[in-house]
Amino acid sequence: MVLGAGLGLSAALGALAWALARTAAERKADNARLQEELSQAQQERARLGAELAAERGAAADKLAMLTDAEAKLREAFAALSSDALRQNNQSFLELASTKLAEFQETAKVDLAGRQQAIEQLVQPLRKSLDEVERVRAGSHAKLEEQLRALARTHDSLQQETNKLVRALRSPNQRGRWGEVQLANVLERAGMIAYCDYVEKESTEADGRRLTPDMIVRLPNGSCIVIDSKVPIDAYLNAADTADDTVREGLLRDHARQVRDHIRALGAKSYWARFSPAPELVVMFLPGDPLLGTALQMDPTLFEYAVEQRVIPASPLTLVALLRTVAMAWQQQRLAQNAEVIHTLGMELYDRLVTMADYVADVGTSLRRAGAAYDQFVGSLDARVLVSARRFRELGVSATKELPDLSPIHLEVREPRAPELQVPTQESLIDAEVLVPADPPGAEPT
Repeated sequence: MVLGAGLGLSAALGALAWALARTAAERKADNARLQEELSQAQQERARLGAELAAERGAAADKLAMLTDAEAKLREAFAALSSDALRQNNQSFLELASTKLAEFQETAKVDLAGRQQAIEQLVQPLRKSLDEVERVRAGSHAKLEEQLRALARTHDSLQQETNKLVRALRSPNQRGRWGEVQLANVLERAGMIAYCDYVEKESTEADGRRLTPDMIVRLPNGSCIVIDSKVPIDAYLNAADTADDTVREGLLRDHARQVRDHIRALGAKSYWARFSPAPELVVMFLPGDPLLGTALQMDPTLFEYAVEQRVIPASPLTLVALLRTVAMAWQQQRLAQNAEVIHTLGMELYDRLVTMADYVADVGTSLRRAGAAYDQFVGSLDARVLVSARRFRELGVSATKELPDLSPIHLEVREPRAPELQVPTQESLIDAEVLVPADPPGAEPT
């Protein structure tokens, strides 16, 4: 076994030595070939370097020639360009002068035409602008005058407002203002003085004279007592101040003043002073803001007024209340008129019934008269005129002829209305009692 392994190893070593020897020979051959190629390449490089040097020399010569030619061409071109430019400038100037002269002439003609056309367009505009300017100047003058008048009116209004404020601060004047406002409200509500309301009607009780401003009568015989109150001092002071805190305090004072007036008015007990007792006692405040502000600052004010049997009212609410009263009066007048119309209708109906009896009597009389006339004509023609006509036959002369009398057969139209119909027992005369007329020429019966 060892012997076999040794033989195998010897064979392997021999193969390796043979391979190494072969590789060294190939490398030598390759080196020789590469050396040959390198030598050829160096020769080629030397040849190409020589050619490149020759080409560079030729290129340098050509560049020098081109540079020299370029310089000469520049000099020649500069000379030619200067001459050509000088000639071209002269020609251009001459041509430009000619064209400019022609253009200026054409432009002058065109400009003159355009100026004339523009003048024709501008002339009406100039007139319009002059007219507008004249109107503007007049309007400006009027506006200035109106502004001056407005300023004067504003100053006058300011003065009158100040007078009004001063007057409202006077108890007598503001009381009179409240009464005037109350009268205006009554007028707007359609109330009629001395018919629907009375002013300043006094009553005495317990040695005190009470005089409410207005007493409005109601259709049921009762009334509404209205007293005008103007608690305005605190309200005006609140309007004059710019401090919100002070204003709020003054408005609360205003609400307190309104509450005091309600208490004082309730203490007068108008419902016990008039008979029949008033349905309402109204405290009239002549401005809606007076009541609205008081209610805003004192939400319990209205409930307090109801407890005092007093109703606070502004012009708006009082107009609504009085319009309701006016409508009640109108309804009562309509009811009274309806009652009068009913009475007149009954009287008219009774008179129509009486007249219907008379009409029935007239119809009966007309029928009887017609029947009697027909009887008379028949009897006259049959019994009298026959004999009278024989006088003419016997030779008696006469200047007039006997008239031919015919029955009229009167027919009276029956009324269709039940009230005008003739009762049965008073009907037409029975036809059997009528004597028919004999025919003309018949012998008397």
